[in-house]
Amino acid sequence: MKYLKRAEADPEAEDRKVREAVETMIARIREQGEDAVRSYAREFDGWEGDFVLGPEKKAALIAEVSDSAKEDIRFAHAQVKRFAEAQLLSITEFDIETEPGVRLGQRIVPVASAGCYVPGGRYAHVASAIMSITTARIAGVPFIAAASPPRGKSIAPAVAYAMDLAGADMILEMGGVHGVATMAFGLFGSRPADILVGPGNAYVAEAKRLLFGEVGIDLFAGPTESAIIADDTADPMTVAIDLASQAEHGPDSPVWLFTTSRELAEAVARILPQLADDMPSGDVVRAAWKNYGEIILCETREEVCAIADRTASEHLQVIARDPDWWKAKLTNYGSLFLGEGSTVTHGDKCSGTNHILPTKRAARYTGGLNVMKFLKILTWQEISPEANKTFSAVASRISRLEGMDGHARACDWRLRKYFPGLSWDFDVADQKRYD
Repeated sequence: MKYLKRAEADPEAEDRKVREAVETMIARIREQGEDAVRSYAREFDGWEGDFVLGPEKKAALIAEVSDSAKEDIRFAHAQVKRFAEAQLLSITEFDIETEPGVRLGQRIVPVASAGCYVPGGRYAHVASAIMSITTARIAGVPFIAAASPPRGKSIAPAVAYAMDLAGADMILEMGGVHGVATMAFGLFGSRPADILVGPGNAYVAEAKRLLFGEVGIDLFAGPTESAIIADDTADPMTVAIDLASQAEHGPDSPVWLFTTSRELAEAVARILPQLADDMPSGDVVRAAWKNYGEIILCETREEVCAIADRTASEHLQVIARDPDWWKAKLTNYGSLFLGEGSTVTHGDKCSGTNHILPTKRAARYTGGLNVMKFLKILTWQEISPEANKTFSAVASRISRLEGMDGHARACDWRLRKYFPGLSWDFDVADQKRYD
């Protein structure tokens, strides 16, 4: 394995700076509540208005969205909704009898409240509103708050339409750490969120990380990442365009090329900067490529698999022979795009799979946002008196094996109560002393 291009930036130093700033902000919001949020909104967003988007203003914003844009948003919503509905059908409640007199089961219950963050700084992230809110709604979450930073006098009209279409119960015109904290703590009439979901910049991601445990979160997320696996059959222009398109997310967005073809690697390295020169977001693309872009040349496709799984990128494209082989071998990625016809943009915007995905190698242990993130799998059991003859005896013995006498006595009591005429080969609590 050889690096034909390596990243130049040190992300750890930036992470420390972000962490300190976010810790300070959340501590202040805890102490001062809505007053602190208003202060941060003035400082970061230049915002002095109401935070909750009212019906009249929402209707006016939606009226600004063209019919063609609404049609596209409805199309994307339908795809995401259809995929989320299929996910919901893939898990079921059940009730089984594992032994005579022992019934076990699971219930599927949605969380009571979700907070969906929709980025809105450099771009109006219409698709992010669809991805998070639609999925929560299909999961059956009773109350969904959505927050997005204002752009001037309001949030983006198309984002407001997407939030409304997807089913947000409350829309907050605020962003950043204070937007996340508002949903977590239930400020400005919102309900405290049981789970926070959605992408965002480094500060938003850190806020979610710091609040995790107090509330649930979808996943640990950082700047958008994309990797492409390509062999000598791949078109260098296609590979370069797709890498540049993902570098557009931000100047700290890593992109990787893993390839067995030196010729392809060198062609992509030559083409990509030229593409950036022709893009309106060229400065962002050049910064991301310079500081976080890498090209890694491997000898075999097995070696490519190993480095791809070690990187565990958010998005992973395969433009190579035998896509089914790659699908079977690769295990660590947020979402997989097979073949030249599948670009990450499809998943980002409208194909139906969710684009809220793990970054910073979190794909080693979690997938992306899905209906299950909003659901609690609750188990239950019912054990008859007769079944206690076996289950209480075993549980009592294991409890004493562990040194937990109190646990054992809970089972001892049932054995004596249900089977008073039987004797046991272990001590039981003396019932008489409590009569």
